[in-house]
Amino acid sequence: MHLTFLGTGAGAPSLQRNVSAIALTLSKRGDTWLFDCGEATQHQFMRSALRPGKLEKIFITHLHGDHIFGLPGLLTSRSMAGMLDPLTLYGPEGLKAFVENALSLSSSWTTYPLEIVEIEAGLVLDNGEFRVTAYPMNHVVECYGYRIEQHDKPGFLDAARLKAEGVPRGPWYQDLKQGKVIRLEDGREINGADYLGPATAGKVLAIFGDTAPTDAALALAANADVMVHETTLEAAMAEKANGRGHSTTVQAAAVAQQAGVKRMIATHFSSRYLSADRDKLLAECQSVFAATELAHDFAVVEI
Repeated sequence: MHLTFLGTGAGAPSLQRNVSAIALTLSKRGDTWLFDCGEATQHQFMRSALRPGKLEKIFITHLHGDHIFGLPGLLTSRSMAGMLDPLTLYGPEGLKAFVENALSLSSSWTTYPLEIVEIEAGLVLDNGEFRVTAYPMNHVVECYGYRIEQHDKPGFLDAARLKAEGVPRGPWYQDLKQGKVIRLEDGREINGADYLGPATAGKVLAIFGDTAPTDAALALAANADVMVHETTLEAAMAEKANGRGHSTTVQAAAVAQQAGVKRMIATHFSSRYLSADRDKLLAECQSVFAATELAHDFAVVEI
């Protein structure tokens, strides 16, 4: 899996950063989930290695414009390109009205099945491979962060041992790989779990929406392999940041340190900060949590 940061700015686009959008590529096939869709996200898609036809789901953290104004264009362009695969949107109450009104008033439509799921805090989906849970953030409008947990991968099946014990190959090997019990023609029952190596722990990713410090942060980020957190303003501007439902560099890094995450990626920077300010912002984060990186547009992060 890997993340592609399509926009890392807060509020409004700048010459250096577009507004919020993060793509999560799940597999070598290119299957992609998008988290937030700020203005011109489809332009950023075209400038990246991502393929719009592989986009399966879009998760919206909240309904501020810098997180959703790219949706109508992306959805309609997908139709114009002749894409027919279904797409599901998840987000707070009001997302359905926003999308449907934008399409209706512009006489636009989609040529593919479009489902819009308005969520509450709790389990959003579990497709057997990934589980996504929404946590409430401390923002000025309803806002969520998403915890994406990959289910553990079963260990390798010991085919050599099965062969040595006289278990013939056949379609039942798929059941054995899943740890199921099968019955052979000779009446023997074979428990696949007895022939599997150690399971591989699934990856855990925490993507925060806009938020001031919140009690939900530690549960959202607990022991995550990668935590993506907004750092809208520098440490000296905590009062201003928190008053607008945002976090500072040091506050975000404190979440990473306390939650036991492996890596923190800082994003959602105020347009007041230019490239020359990156070292200062990074130093503030790393003073609390050393394993911090600053995202930039088109940065790719392996998970």
